[in-house]
Amino acid sequence: MTRPVDNLLALAVLSYLTQGPMHPYELGRTLQQHGDARSIRYRHASLYMVVDRLAAAGLIVAVDTGREGARPERTRYALTDAGQAELTGWLRELLAEPAHEYPHLVAALAFLGALAPEEVVAALDRRLLGLATVRTETAGIVEEATVGGVHPLFLVEEEYRLAMLDAEVRFVQGLRSRIEDPATGWRAAWSRTAPQQEESPA
Repeated sequence: MTRPVDNLLALAVLSYLTQGPMHPYELGRTLQQHGDARSIRYRHASLYMVVDRLAAAGLIVAVDTGREGARPERTRYALTDAGQAELTGWLRELLAEPAHEYPHLVAALAFLGALAPEEVVAALDRRLLGLATVRTETAGIVEEATVGGVHPLFLVEEEYRLAMLDAEVRFVQGLRSRIEDPATGWRAAWSRTAPQQEESPA
């Protein structure tokens, strides 16, 4: 389905405005406080652009403009009925319909043969170390939030992230074994077909 504003940052804005009117600065602060920048690409300038596009589409509406102290005037926006319908329909679609995505790892795997097998194994080893670091950080976020009384409903995206990390670790370990296995590994045949890397001049 074609959406008036298809940037996922717009989904966050629509969701936050269910809590009541907010100005863009408050929306950005809420996104950062909730840790949603881990799930949605966010830049300060792009938030203002998304707010403008949502307003132009009639999904949100300016309700008032005010000033606090010496700060510049800020316009607060509220969700319209059309915006509420867009939010619920969009969420249902994202949850129900698988979408083709273009992860960087998949692109690298598509052209794996352009490297020598020993280079691939070394790179996979580095990736496993990086994945372990990210998993430790993510598990720490979940543990800290749980101890702080955050309901699991609001941590489900981190649980999904952990599940995806675990799945990737299993895949990378399995791929490494398929290359290196002494009996059935791909290394010997691959080495005969892999492009030769030029040596760096001394």
